[in-house]
Amino acid sequence: MKKGRSAALLTVLILLVSLSPYPAWSLSVPESFSDIAAQAGPSVVNIRTEKTIRGGGRVFRNFGKSPFGNEDPFDFFEKFFGGDPQKEFRQRSLGSGFIINGEGYIVTNNHVIEGADEIQVRLNNDREYAADIVGRDPNTDIALIRIKSEDALPASKLGNSDDLKIGQWVVAIGNPFGLDHTVTAGIVSAKGRVIGSGPYDDFIQTDASINPGNSGGPLINMAGEVIGINTAIVASGQGIGFAVPINLARGIIDQLKTSGEVTRGWMGVAIQDITPEIAEYYGIQGKKGVLITEAFEGDPAAEAGIRPQDIIISVNGKPVETTRDLTRIIADISVGDKASIGVLRGHLKKSFEVTIAKRKDAPLSAKMQGKKRKDDLGIGVSELTPELTQRFNLPQTEGVIVTDVASESKGEKGGILPGDLIREVNHAPVRSVGDYRKAIRKVRSGEPVHLFIRRMNQGFLVIKIIR
Repeated sequence: MKKGRSAALLTVLILLVSLSPYPAWSLSVPESFSDIAAQAGPSVVNIRTEKTIRGGGRVFRNFGKSPFGNEDPFDFFEKFFGGDPQKEFRQRSLGSGFIINGEGYIVTNNHVIEGADEIQVRLNNDREYAADIVGRDPNTDIALIRIKSEDALPASKLGNSDDLKIGQWVVAIGNPFGLDHTVTAGIVSAKGRVIGSGPYDDFIQTDASINPGNSGGPLINMAGEVIGINTAIVASGQGIGFAVPINLARGIIDQLKTSGEVTRGWMGVAIQDITPEIAEYYGIQGKKGVLITEAFEGDPAAEAGIRPQDIIISVNGKPVETTRDLTRIIADISVGDKASIGVLRGHLKKSFEVTIAKRKDAPLSAKMQGKKRKDDLGIGVSELTPELTQRFNLPQTEGVIVTDVASESKGEKGGILPGDLIREVNHAPVRSVGDYRKAIRKVRSGEPVHLFIRRMNQGFLVIKIIR
């Protein structure tokens, strides 16, 4: 009886497939991408730039910045003779872009046109035009250029990148290695990728073949709409490319067109995501929120009363779960506007009104070294003196500096590093070496020691060590 049912079911399935007007595999794999290429191709352009390099530079110094082929083989020369005129070299690079309207505005990557003396744009019909830079945004690697043409220009149709689904088919069009209007296809491999290129990382990852020269070209969905700007590749990987979502780019493009620059909101804080250890330390449920590692003196957050170790949980009533959430929300608030910042301080919820300022990007760095007597955890600490604060460019803060960690000690195995600032031991504030040692002595053998530390360029961490 069971065999009869199975045979009948198989017969029905075969009949359904045979009656289908499409091959079985075509239900998931497109038969052709030619219609998309024909529709979107005319608005994709080739961009050729030239710039003058005086005295060259360090070998491959741009590899981390320009993954799409801005590297110049002549960029090997250093200045050898002080006071002598430096030799000039002409650096050429290729990239891609796409026209967004009939007025000749073209979107591309900042690294394609940055520092260019000349920008030439070639259309699909082989006509060439000189282009001017309208504006650029290094933080997202987006640039807007413009050509002037008496003829009508084909424009790309912009889609909605928020609607993208992982596994969805996409097409990339560009000029890899100078090969005009190359069309490649693949799928969306992932969304929301953070690759360390800047504070606004939110890349679409795709396995559509992307190579040097594709920079600035469009990533297109099956409706022929631009849903991303091809921007980066993994040099050591194959089939891994990244595109800026078009929804992220829209506001930037509008600002560049209007004012030639991008203005973002700024609170004046250093932040980090909530780790499982910090969530346990503070008793936070769900690891949601953003930890303030530093509130810079004189900036809006500090002026409003926000301080380090506060945890931001909302902005204007909108929940904040990650640093990316907070960065984007604040960046989109107009300079001069007030924002209601909800924070968790200890176990209390507080609200602060912060007047948003204009963001000014500046790197923060510091170094530590030295040796002091170690404790039974193998950790050597020193007072945080004004001299050390000034010498090592440390923020004005409380705590003790870890100056040395013994090899194979409990401290080393727990993850403590020289240069860490120990702020608390088992929730007890540490303002001096005496405070630190007193807190350690209270912990019995076999009990946990929770060290609340601040690590330069990483933020706050909680390290658990069994004494």
